[in-house]
Amino acid sequence: MTHRAAHTEESASLLDALAAAAEDQIVFDLPGIEERYETLRRELPGVDVRFAMKACPVDEVLARLAARGSGADAASPREVEQALSAGFPVARMHYGNTVKSDQNIADAHRLGITVFATDSLEDVTAIAEHAPGARVFCRLATTGEGALWGLSNKYGCPPADAVAVLERARDLGLTPAGLSVHVGSQQMTADAWRDAFDRIAGVLEALHRRGIPLDHVNLGGGLPALGYRDKHGRALDPPMDKIFAVIREGMARLEEIPGHRLGFVVEPGRYLIADHGAIRAHVSRLSARRGPDGERQYWLYLSCGKFNGLYEMDQLQYRLVFPSHRDAESVPAVVAGPTCDSDDAFSHEHGLIPVPKALASGDPVWVLSSGAYATSYMTQGFNGFSPLPYTWIDGGDA
Repeated sequence: MTHRAAHTEESASLLDALAAAAEDQIVFDLPGIEERYETLRRELPGVDVRFAMKACPVDEVLARLAARGSGADAASPREVEQALSAGFPVARMHYGNTVKSDQNIADAHRLGITVFATDSLEDVTAIAEHAPGARVFCRLATTGEGALWGLSNKYGCPPADAVAVLERARDLGLTPAGLSVHVGSQQMTADAWRDAFDRIAGVLEALHRRGIPLDHVNLGGGLPALGYRDKHGRALDPPMDKIFAVIREGMARLEEIPGHRLGFVVEPGRYLIADHGAIRAHVSRLSARRGPDGERQYWLYLSCGKFNGLYEMDQLQYRLVFPSHRDAESVPAVVAGPTCDSDDAFSHEHGLIPVPKALASGDPVWVLSSGAYATSYMTQGFNGFSPLPYTWIDGGDA
């Protein structure tokens, strides 16, 4: 299967919607999201897909995925409520956050959640008290190597601790149901998945020796978007065919370990959303000034940045299109957002972006592959710059 085309080509309907937009906004391509969901289902047949809601808590997107049969990975009672309203059956949901208060647990349980992530003895004890009889899966720590965001510190426990946590769950009347991993967000290597399967296999074998059968393994998130550039400006080209092959091989390996009858869960976020959302923004100013070294430096200031749509710009260079200046003479520039915060910029230490020299204030700019986390990380108006509104297209209709 070839993924390169999706890497570089947005749908005609998405581009038409960007061209038609007179004001700044985020546009989500619902058919494109559905197509990516179906690709995932074909690549990992039989795996239970549970969308990581934090990547795009947009009701229309959630409702479309729910209608396709996706489940939801919720990380708070508020997300549980939103998922239920969007049409996700509670049987296809779990509480995937290992960080939760007693009240969080009780509220989620009251809403019908019966499956909880955990990674510590303290947390599993609280689940037993506030969600008696629940099913729990224990998150294993990973190194996060090979990912843009490693997620290696805040979550997960080592294998020996996972065994102890699931033993405690059994002793407290909970059902020790599964294990989970997260190989890091925007994971670019297949080796990270191999390492994760090694960790899971060792814990499954140890649990079998202790008479604790599990019924599922949650492979977490980490599947990468296809249309990003790194902070040096180089196109990220994840080896999707190899990644999917390693995951299929790893699942088959785990199924052979005695003592368990395993199903599999995956929690995609940016893989489903990023490449099928784009921002219509505009130029605030293209200016040039001399730096401390005396060299002239161009700066392109956009109407959106880190605090209203492009939170991940410290690690990414989003692809930019200047529809009113195609094939124009360009200059190398640092791209930055509109606020007076120095972090509101692409990483200019690593690479400049060619932008049209004739850009003027008000000219439109399209920020591609920006659908993931665009709404999630929006502030409520930092420096007085409003959050971007969103819209969606459905078969060409915005």
